[in-house]
Amino acid sequence: MRRLILWNVITLDGLFEGEKHWDLPWHEQVWGEELERFSIEQLRSADGLVFGRVTYEGMAGHWRSAHGEIADYMNALPKHVFSRTLHAADWENSTIVAEEPATAIPELKRQGDGNLFVFGSADLSSTLVKAQLYDEYRIAIAPVIHGAGRPLFGGGLPHQRLALLESRALSNGCVILRYAPASVALTS
Repeated sequence: MRRLILWNVITLDGLFEGEKHWDLPWHEQVWGEELERFSIEQLRSADGLVFGRVTYEGMAGHWRSAHGEIADYMNALPKHVFSRTLHAADWENSTIVAEEPATAIPELKRQGDGNLFVFGSADLSSTLVKAQLYDEYRIAIAPVIHGAGRPLFGGGLPHQRLALLESRALSNGCVILRYAPASVALTS
């Protein structure tokens, strides 16, 4: 069975983007050989990617014309796009999912044995957190306080106890944290 994993790079003050869509200056600060290797490790374990519409459109705009090993994975992997307004998905291997995420994700998890990664997609992620569908949270914390923008985890989320699976410090000050819901960690 697939595992659903949230992956995001956030600031120390919890922001996943600045005040505008795709305002992500801290990504450039933490990007380097170590984070690239980690990204490739993740993509090798992936069986699919899951996006909300806004993140899908931004990712498609970037990766369709990008080159390199990460681009090859991003373009080749199956992509599941949750949207009520998007009618066509023209990025290679993309499928629009019109069902509610709480219904569709358990079915997607049953369809394979690799990892399903959710990149960005804060609104979708909030829905998935509320439905307690994540098997793991992977957060890279950039050593930046941005001050204004959009937090990854907004209000109204249920209390959920997590267990630390791994912490990995990179030489540029970024720290990658891996957590699982405590109930999942106990059964793994």
